[in-house]
Amino acid sequence: VQLVESGGGLVQAGGSLSVSCAASVRIFSDYVMGWFRQAPGKEREFVAAISRSGGSTYYADSVKGRFTISRDNAKNTVYLQMNSLKPEDTAVYYCAAPSRLRSLYGSRWYPEPYQYAYWGQGTQVTVSS
Repeated sequence: VQLVESGGGLVQAGGSLSVSCAASVRIFSDYVMGWFRQAPGKEREFVAAISRSGGSTYYADSVKGRFTISRDNAKNTVYLQMNSLKPEDTAVYYCAAPSRLRSLYGSRWYPEPYQYAYWGQGTQVTVSS
């Protein structure tokens, strides 16, 4: 499984940005997908997750109401739309996927980094004040 993020950049506080993640897998809908972020000097933290069908979504409290995760299973892509961005949202954003078995037979979502087997290289999001 290969995951490639794109779409990061620099935005002013209050602005919006969208990042996407393209997956190289045979059946994308077999995988739960998640977004994490890591700011300098901090641990990687959960941002959002989406179930295999896209029918269920989950968010960290810090982004709830501002960020939206979605997926297009026909395009093997998961998205993160970020609105009302704050300087504290500045981080490298990573998409991730659990193993196929965990995705198929486990929970609809997972909040911890160790529960994910595959990671993208990350994309930088910087929010200026």
